[in-house]
Amino acid sequence: MKLIPICPPREFKAGGLAKPIVIKDCGRIELAPDEQVTFITEKGGEYDIARKAWGFYATPSLNGRLKQFGLRPALVKSPTGRYYIFLQEIGREGEFNNYLESERQRIVCWLDDEATLAEIGRLFGQSA
Repeated sequence: MKLIPICPPREFKAGGLAKPIVIKDCGRIELAPDEQVTFITEKGGEYDIARKAWGFYATPSLNGRLKQFGLRPALVKSPTGRYYIFLQEIGREGEFNNYLESERQRIVCWLDDEATLAEIGRLFGQSA
């Protein structure tokens, strides 16, 4: 792993339909295949990204480890028609809903719900 800090962080505006949101780009992490980094919250929540020779595991298992780490994956659609995967921290539902409302985004589906995942699989011809 190679950590490349950006000091001072690069700042830019993103989204912010209601109020501009300033993001601070603090650095880069270069991973070799089969290396992983874990991001943690102050409450102990974890989010892993693992590099493989073919690309990345972008999240821990949607219906397994993410929940254990205190996160819920949601497929979200923006008012411009762009889709995102958000990881909502369990216990911060109010803040998440306020953010979605202020940005006029909507939840398409929760990606940790077994019934939803089974339906997605069915739609794409995958049996249980």
